[in-house]
Amino acid sequence: MLAAVDLGSNSFRLHIARHEGDAIRVVKSAREPIRLAAGLDADGNLTPQAIQNAVDCLARFREILNAYPIDSVRVVATNTIRIAKNSAAILPRAEAAIGHPIDVISGEEEGRLIYMGVSNAIPVPDERRLVMDIGGGSTEVILGRGHEIIKVESFSIGTVKHSASFFPDGRLTEAAFEAAILSARSMFEDAAPPYQPQHWRKAYGSSGTMRAIADAIVNNGLGDGKLTLKSLNALKQYCIRSGQLSELELTGIKPERVAMVIGGLAILIGLMAEFNIEVLLPVEAGLRMGVMWDLYLRATKRDRREVSVQKITQLFHIDMSRANRVAEMVKSIYQQLKPASDTYLRLLYWSAMLHEVGMVVSHTGYHKHGAYMIENADMAGFTTSEQRIMSKLILSQKGNLRKISEGLTEMDFAKAVLALRLAVMLMHSRAEIDYEDIRLKMKKNIELDMRRDWVSLHPTVAYWLQKETECWREVGMDFLVRANV
Repeated sequence: MLAAVDLGSNSFRLHIARHEGDAIRVVKSAREPIRLAAGLDADGNLTPQAIQNAVDCLARFREILNAYPIDSVRVVATNTIRIAKNSAAILPRAEAAIGHPIDVISGEEEGRLIYMGVSNAIPVPDERRLVMDIGGGSTEVILGRGHEIIKVESFSIGTVKHSASFFPDGRLTEAAFEAAILSARSMFEDAAPPYQPQHWRKAYGSSGTMRAIADAIVNNGLGDGKLTLKSLNALKQYCIRSGQLSELELTGIKPERVAMVIGGLAILIGLMAEFNIEVLLPVEAGLRMGVMWDLYLRATKRDRREVSVQKITQLFHIDMSRANRVAEMVKSIYQQLKPASDTYLRLLYWSAMLHEVGMVVSHTGYHKHGAYMIENADMAGFTTSEQRIMSKLILSQKGNLRKISEGLTEMDFAKAVLALRLAVMLMHSRAEIDYEDIRLKMKKNIELDMRRDWVSLHPTVAYWLQKETECWREVGMDFLVRANV
């Protein structure tokens, strides 16, 4: 069984499902309207009350998860936790409450997962389609064909802030709506050309906000559920006639969701106007389904992260003979160090593949350039925390270790750093490795045993190992090198 937990800006949601044939069938869902985005204070920090509400919700979700025999769980956090200045401080509490790591994903990765959920729900293999998702804190727009993503963008406009900004006193006037729509159009106008109708056949709306708007249109006799500018404007006028948010009744929409519908309506009208969309079809699939499909693909060895690494090696013309050599050496060295878990194994391998990516900028300080590039690149399948770990590994491949000294307190990470540094050193020395010739341990200190004749065959290695012992000594760890007879 698979489970996906979505920590959205408006609601926290949970899906538990099983893979059956060509589909993923949801067996349990849960949703709580946390309104996390509304808990950001003027300084961009989540308030203590907002944090407590989130933690309490995650504890309840944990009880639900524990009731099922789940094989894989993934918890993803979107816009509000991405932008909250104190997110790093609250994540440990949140992770303890849910009992699983929380992946803070980029807006572009959110869009890719949304599209993955939609494309697997629509059995039209080669259909060129536009998929849009209006969330509480951001809006994602994805152009694709079948399962292939052609273009994805995330815009920092969502229902929570839009509702609060343009309808702060709850008054629903023509002027307020027009201002809200104009603001939305200004967000999308520059990005509009690639998403015009000639580039796709059908357009789909995947968010709960769009489905709620469609339900409001049908249930209040304003249309057939298809989203068109005509039906959206009819709903807008219906809202304006009520005059006040507190007086607005939308049949089929829970009262606590009405404000989000208002903000989402203005954004959607602006979006459809800028992209010249005649008809938008609501679809019951999106981020959570995409997360579960991604879990399934990882379990079947079809990891999108592998493809991302390959694309970067091609894009930046990385010398593959050198990259592959370091990657193979680092894998063998790391296994010899006997890490407690496989947490860093794949990230270390990919870091080795990309260790020279910074050379596209400059051969001087390429490890620093590479670290920056990998931390900030748009890499499909990777979370921000995974990219940050890879960035630190790439930064650590040469030079002093003081720059990552805090991370070295975690032994498995320290072993990953040591493995990468030695692999890079051996590659530069053009040393042909027979792993029977060396023995490596890392506990309270580092111990390297090697055959004396192996050292004489590779004279520069002795020089580099002397430099390496000095680097580790600076961070409080002895590096003992012994050349045995």
